[in-house]
Amino acid sequence: MSGRLVTLEGGEGAGKSTVLAAVQARLLERGIDVVVTREPGGTAFGEAVRALVLDPARPELCAESELLLMFAARAQLVRELIAPALAAGRWVLSDRYTDASYAYQGGGRGQPVARIAELEAWAAPIQPDLTLLLDLPVAQGLARAAGRGAPDRIERENGDFFERVRAAYRARAAAEPARFRVIDSSQPVEAVRTAACAAIDAFVDAQEARA
Repeated sequence: MSGRLVTLEGGEGAGKSTVLAAVQARLLERGIDVVVTREPGGTAFGEAVRALVLDPARPELCAESELLLMFAARAQLVRELIAPALAAGRWVLSDRYTDASYAYQGGGRGQPVARIAELEAWAAPIQPDLTLLLDLPVAQGLARAAGRGAPDRIERENGDFFERVRAAYRARAAAEPARFRVIDSSQPVEAVRTAACAAIDAFVDAQEARA
């Protein structure tokens, strides 16, 4: 099989880290060579951007700057890691990708969808083959996130912000049902892992059938 890009998306406290580890293990069990990365980050430049964007000491960072920084990190990630891995036939598993900008900078910050789409077409033209959206009520997610330590700059936003983020994610999933698999992340963690791995198995089976 040729390379595939699989992304994990979701709001705060959705359990992406736990699911990421389970999905990585399942892909390896299926004999798939997988590269794991995250956004913002994944490269030396991207990690520097991550530290800047999430720094709670940077409250002055405006929505436009945040959006451009996210795509600067993403452009580097695509060219340095994602594109070469896919060209080599490897799979890439990413903790967030372009959908996150539509949700956070679009839904959350109010940046125009057309502006995000233009940046995406230019800076990150590689589309995910499969996206697992971990969805749960905002209040539940924020309660989980509160136990992780001091909040970063984005985690300090209010509930209304995260309601808009969730709505934007759900709207994208509804608009692209062939790509998205929505998983109820309010379930116990084992049930969420099981659902994510089942989605991966079904996707891999479909790819193998086409090969």
